[in-house]
Amino acid sequence: MRKLLYLFGLLLFFSSCAWLNPSIMLKTEKGFQYSKNPDTSKVTDYRLSPNDIISFNIYSNNGFKLVDLTSLNSTNNGYRIDVGVVCLIESDGFTKLPIIGRVKISGMTIREAENFLESKYASFYIEPYVIISVSNKRVIVFPGRAGDAKVINLVNNNTTVIEALALSGGISDDGKAKVVKLIRQNGDKNDVFLIDLSTIQGIKDANMVLQANDIIYVEPRKKYANRFLAEIAPIVSLITSAFILLTYSKTLTK
Repeated sequence: MRKLLYLFGLLLFFSSCAWLNPSIMLKTEKGFQYSKNPDTSKVTDYRLSPNDIISFNIYSNNGFKLVDLTSLNSTNNGYRIDVGVVCLIESDGFTKLPIIGRVKISGMTIREAENFLESKYASFYIEPYVIISVSNKRVIVFPGRAGDAKVINLVNNNTTVIEALALSGGISDDGKAKVVKLIRQNGDKNDVFLIDLSTIQGIKDANMVLQANDIIYVEPRKKYANRFLAEIAPIVSLITSAFILLTYSKTLTK
């Protein structure tokens, strides 16, 4: 009987060690240097980035009328241009557009890109007017509880962190409002910003404008007691069953 209890005791010990390392994603080691949060008091706009899919429209005479798409004539120098062209910004930041070919627009705000393309098309059209929209802007939000992660499509160009959290349903009961991480790809590395939403002062940092493919991660609370009980429950059940069987077998042998 004593040996059996020792055996189950060892199983209990090694099994319960698992709760010391809860399955928390995207950990940062102690003393990790977070990226400096940008000054949100200054107006910032969404910037185009690789893998953005843009819808490109161009009008003549500052938008007074739509460029004629149905025929080739002298007004467009024998070229035909499409309205509503869907283009991909490639990994090098370039995209391919009618007439002007490949141009780099990654890193520009939408207004900057529109102005840049208007200057490019000025050689072919009278006072060109360009409109760009991005159709695949999205971010991933982990609100602090397993199974609640969401992919949020950014309808507005300047969606902020706090808006994305609201769209995802807010921070869960298991999440730490004090530890909200914004992870953003920056070339071959990631910038990690720390936002503290446990106080009203955190709103300032939470007004950061999101970029496509940002990750918002709310660190979950470490529920050691619940995890420990879940780990040992099956073992306690086995020990209880073994003890009952042992006691019953001894009774039969008497």
